[in-house]
Amino acid sequence: MDRNIVYPSSIPLDTDLLSVNKNAMIGLGFLAQAVLGGSTVADGLACQPTNPASMNVVIGPGSITQIGPIDVLAYGSIPADSNDLVVKMGINTGTTTFGLTAPSSVGQSINYIVQASFVEADGAPVVLPYYNASNPAQSFSGPSNSGSAQNTVRTQRVQLQLKAGLPGNTGSQATPAADSGWTGLYQITVSYGQTAVTAANISIIPTAPFLTWKLPALRPGFGSGVQSFVSSSNFMVPAGVTQVEVEVWGGGSGSYASVPGLPSGGGSGGGYARKLVTGLVPGQSVPVTIGSGGASGTTGGAAAGPGGISSFGQFVSATGGSLNYLATTSAPGNGATPPGIGVGGDVNFAGSAGQAGILNQGGLGGASAIGGTQNSGTTGNIGSFPGGGAAGAGTGATGNTAFDGAAGGGGLVVVRW
Repeated sequence: MDRNIVYPSSIPLDTDLLSVNKNAMIGLGFLAQAVLGGSTVADGLACQPTNPASMNVVIGPGSITQIGPIDVLAYGSIPADSNDLVVKMGINTGTTTFGLTAPSSVGQSINYIVQASFVEADGAPVVLPYYNASNPAQSFSGPSNSGSAQNTVRTQRVQLQLKAGLPGNTGSQATPAADSGWTGLYQITVSYGQTAVTAANISIIPTAPFLTWKLPALRPGFGSGVQSFVSSSNFMVPAGVTQVEVEVWGGGSGSYASVPGLPSGGGSGGGYARKLVTGLVPGQSVPVTIGSGGASGTTGGAAAGPGGISSFGQFVSATGGSLNYLATTSAPGNGATPPGIGVGGDVNFAGSAGQAGILNQGGLGGASAIGGTQNSGTTGNIGSFPGGGAAGAGTGATGNTAFDGAAGGGGLVVVRW
């Protein structure tokens, strides 16, 4: 960080003091960028109902950190510098109150947003005393004794604004987008006939860049959260998270029913993949698909089914275990192959194939990666979770009895951050 040098008996300059302020701002700005990055970050600025409750909300003290030019306008005698960028922090030490209005039509609601931006402005004008070189005993009032006031402070603040959407039928009203150069922080929903805003009406906009993790408990790279999916759904990227580690297992295939004199082969295991997914945005919704285990074959003639594909959005997936094309309801002895594979991961593994039926015993079900095989029995056994192939069905002690097969093990997606 730059520092000014002054000497004894030298005439002090206005730029001596101004440069100290400017250099401190630049130094702190680059420190903030090293810690917070160059994206906009908000802290504090809590939005709460009034007490007692009313149709007003109060935004508390807080800050917004944003990158921008060092000085768009001249800073006293120091020229403007609009080409070089630095991270600046706008700070509000007081509160801001906004009033909301309920829709006038029955059955309607309206969504408001509170949006924020960094604002820098010169203010606190004062008529300053000036040194009169021709008559030191008499000072000037303002520059050239003009009596003009001059700004004495360059403030950096959080500019807040309430923006209303269009009223609509409750549940279908639209939320307005933040204006260009502004950042949405909160959504506030107000319904017809409402006379007071409560905490339940206020929610943080998922993309709001609030500073979630602070010293002394810095956010760890991984291990702060985990979510497992055994049925298809959506993963909502948590606040402050931009990357996740994902593991996916495809579903295992089912096994055919046995026929007299011929046990059925085992189903094949689903694939596996692991991937570090980066570039996510807090609040982003990522579709998660879980491949089901393949259907079981039955002595009534129903065929076995392959396992389904599991995926995390378009980022990574694992295919399900397949059926052997030579195996049929009347000739079920072949084990299922090929197994599922991982697709698009940093690490991709294939499952294992199902084993053929031997003598009166059904074939073993194939395993998915990091899973186990499934032992056979008189009837088929369900594939091991996650993604294991079902075990084949035997033919009884005499070898002349038909038994149902079993379903494959279901897929799984695990997300860690």
